[in-house]
Amino acid sequence: MDPAKEYAECPARGKCPVFLAMSSGTVRFAPSSLGPALEGNLGEQPWDTDSQPHPDEGHPPPLEAAPVPWKSLGPCKSHRESPGGLAETPGGEEAQGVEGPAATRLDVSRLRSSSMEIREKGSEFLREELHKAQKELKLKDEECERLSKVREQLEQELEELTASLFEEAHKMVREANMKQAASEKQLEEARGKVDATLFAEFQAWKESPTLDKTCPFLERVYREDVGPCLDFTMQELSTLVRAAVEDNRLTIEPVASQTLPAVKVAAIECGRTNTCALSGLVCACRHRIRLGDSESHYYISPSSRARITAVCNFFTYIRYIQQGLVRQDAEPMFWEITRLRKEMSLAKLGFFPQEA
Repeated sequence: MDPAKEYAECPARGKCPVFLAMSSGTVRFAPSSLGPALEGNLGEQPWDTDSQPHPDEGHPPPLEAAPVPWKSLGPCKSHRESPGGLAETPGGEEAQGVEGPAATRLDVSRLRSSSMEIREKGSEFLREELHKAQKELKLKDEECERLSKVREQLEQELEELTASLFEEAHKMVREANMKQAASEKQLEEARGKVDATLFAEFQAWKESPTLDKTCPFLERVYREDVGPCLDFTMQELSTLVRAAVEDNRLTIEPVASQTLPAVKVAAIECGRTNTCALSGLVCACRHRIRLGDSESHYYISPSSRARITAVCNFFTYIRYIQQGLVRQDAEPMFWEITRLRKEMSLAKLGFFPQEA
């Protein structure tokens, strides 16, 4: 920018010493703006801007107008240029100085308001979380209390069941002891009533078991039990049956419901399914007997089957004793033989199980 134009447009041209010097054609440097060395060398002297100094003189070269920003050298209160070339008035600075504290107070107030709002929201969130935690804790306490009641109930039921089982066990033991005592008492009474002769005959037979009918023990059993039990109406067939039982060669089979095959014609010839071959009684015959390896079959009634079965059971037991398969004392063996003799007596009288 042209200095003259700037001087003409500057409102402080009548007051600034620099502009006064330029208007008079004399350049004066303010002592307050230049250093002492320049002040002593230059002094106050007229400077013709059109003349050129000689090189050999000791004076500095003349100042030339350069396109640099204009800046006052003296203390000019009415004009101040910022480094960017813009003028700032003292009024703007004073306005900024006045508005600074108010803006700061406003920002602080806003910060405080925001802080209070955040604190209230945080407190509300924490209260909600605390309420949820308390509610969950209450539910867990209720569940624990319920489970505790269930456990107490189960423990009580278990104790009652245990007590009941112990009581039942003790009751069963007492009943068993009472039954054992009664059985022992009956055994003692029976021992007192047993014929000493029969027991002596059995002990003598037990010393050397045999199936010979001439020994006193078996001779008595044959005479009192076996003979009468196998004494049927049909004497010839009864003799064959008795011999087969003694030799363990008799077979008893159930009668099938289906039609008999042709190979069993011999069995049909020996009797009919509605007539007993031993007693001659007309009845439903659900079993038949076969003697040894013969192909002949004889239909028998339930009563005849029960009598034959009772005698077979007796001979089976004395064979076990003879073979050494029964490992008991003499008394238990004697009582078992007595029971088997009782079954033969009952079958002879017509008492037999219904399934026979």
